[in-house]
Amino acid sequence: MNFAIPVRDGLELRLRSETDAEAFFGLTDKNRGYLRRWLPWVDATVTVEDTRKYIRSVIERFEKREGIDLGIWYDGQWVGSIGFHYWDKSNRKDTVGYWLAEDFQGKGIITDAVRALVAYGFQTMDLNRIEILCAVENARSRAVPERLGFKNEGVTRECEWLYDHFVDPVTYSLLRSEWKPNR
Repeated sequence: MNFAIPVRDGLELRLRSETDAEAFFGLTDKNRGYLRRWLPWVDATVTVEDTRKYIRSVIERFEKREGIDLGIWYDGQWVGSIGFHYWDKSNRKDTVGYWLAEDFQGKGIITDAVRALVAYGFQTMDLNRIEILCAVENARSRAVPERLGFKNEGVTRECEWLYDHFVDPVTYSLLRSEWKPNR
């Protein structure tokens, strides 16, 4: 199945296939220490087969119109992931999640990818509200919604378990009425 959201020259968001499992796992494994600091699924991804199963579930969710989880492709190379994870159709809202390999940070990739996904959410999915949750301590991740005009709605104390401690996420939101496509 081919599905892609063009972002800019050399950058696109694309639905992964099972043939991407080795590259996806390799990038995850290479960035394991960095990713583990923020993401709860890293320790459960220990083989290419774990990744292949995940990709199958992503494709199934996409086909059922329950969520979108895309690979971020930069200059033909897979460099991260982004997606809508909790599609609440009755309330027309969803939550964006993303991560980027450490070597590719600082190039505007995630900001541009989130901008493109937000446009897709408002224009194609007919969303009214898009949220991004970031750990309080994750300044780089928090900079993305702040740069894109999301509103900081506050901190939810100790609501996410991350391996051996609780994390306090900041909730950011953007409403369709606040969205500026060219921001």
